[in-house]
Amino acid sequence: MPDRNPPAVSGPGPIRPGRRDRRTEIILVLDNIRSLYNVGSMFRTADGLGVSRIFLCGITGTPLQDRLRKVSLGAERTVAWEHAAQTWRVLEALRRQGHRIIGLERSAQSRPLPTVRPTFPLALVVGNEVRGLSQAIRSRTDEVVHIPMYGSKESFNVSVACGIALYHFRYPAPLHR
Repeated sequence: MPDRNPPAVSGPGPIRPGRRDRRTEIILVLDNIRSLYNVGSMFRTADGLGVSRIFLCGITGTPLQDRLRKVSLGAERTVAWEHAAQTWRVLEALRRQGHRIIGLERSAQSRPLPTVRPTFPLALVVGNEVRGLSQAIRSRTDEVVHIPMYGSKESFNVSVACGIALYHFRYPAPLHR
């Protein structure tokens, strides 16, 4: 069923003045995120933390869908975005442009987020809610980080984890080893 209320901006959105400072630039890459609610939440978080662009890759929904816009509350009009079929192509283009690519995924090789100091420009890659980042995507990152967990669960909701990581990169605390 087509959307009845298309967004004011579709495709690449506007970028606020001053957002493209490469010394502090953060780009968000969403790889095959299933839930439109998670994507909408990440748009709101990206707006609040000064993300300059979001790449919506693979099956990740776009602001052309009502449910995403309902959660993003207009952030899809303040954060530039574009859809790309293949995440790996986006990552390779960002690398050529000089971005440090950091994957968010718990793995045997990942480092705890609090031990990582951001360097800019930076691209954060967040993966599918169930499968996470594929090996093909992890192999294209400069580093993979994870959020230490203290409860009985193994991970946070993807939109929550994304928010924690973005906040850390925007406002890094003193390093914890």
